[in-house]
Amino acid sequence: MIINAKPFVKWVGGKTQLIKSIEEYLPKNFHKRKDVTYIEPFVGGRAVLFWILQQYPNIEKAVINDINPDLTKAYLTIRETPSKLVQELMNIQNEYLPLNEKERKKYYLNKRERFNTKKLNDVENTSLFIFLNRTCFNGLYRVNSKGKFNVPFGSYSNPKICDSETIFADSKLLQKVEILTGDFEKTLQYADKNSFFYFDPPYKPLSETSSFNSYAKEGFNDSEQVRLSNFCKKIDLLGHEFILSNSDLKSKNPDDDFFENLYNNVA
Repeated sequence: MIINAKPFVKWVGGKTQLIKSIEEYLPKNFHKRKDVTYIEPFVGGRAVLFWILQQYPNIEKAVINDINPDLTKAYLTIRETPSKLVQELMNIQNEYLPLNEKERKKYYLNKRERFNTKKLNDVENTSLFIFLNRTCFNGLYRVNSKGKFNVPFGSYSNPKICDSETIFADSKLLQKVEILTGDFEKTLQYADKNSFFYFDPPYKPLSETSSFNSYAKEGFNDSEQVRLSNFCKKIDLLGHEFILSNSDLKSKNPDDDFFENLYNNVA
């Protein structure tokens, strides 16, 4: 199955560059297993999901989750109403591109303010989510403690706001994907005997100045990392396999055993 699906937004911490390593750590017989359920409790930019569903057609279904409601709403909108979304994005693109930089910044700030009202239908919310991602500074998604998107305007000469080919390809792939919004632990109820988990949580920062995990107002601190490790031990005891990626703390401090201590009892 080759439909050329790929991430529809930029996302800090995207895993495109890690796909080769993830493939190496998959179980050796993964491609031969039947009726696999793939579960990704921190879906983020979804590069791994797109890759694995296209690479392994033996995955019968997938379950993805994220705590960011705008992100999961975007997945649902792309799955259910791609044509309406493409039309809305095309309208925005046609309004935005002819403007000069000063006018673009004003347009951007107006759309950001409207997006933060949280009173939009799913299509408009997702169209603004994608527009802001394509035109904000460095393609960041960052919210403040109130959950308001606060990334400043970015100066791009010709941003591709409406990528209809990607949206329709993604929509086709998402037809067999269950989309959840909330805490990562709720994904366990969707696991069966042929489930495989990939965990890509907000990374533990290598230093205080490198910290960036403001994808949601709740944040993800060390206590959450501990809770995640306990969850991984639980699914391991239940017989489920998983891969987890996180920051390499030892590259900064060889004596930092934070993750070794957390996962030392996981097979």
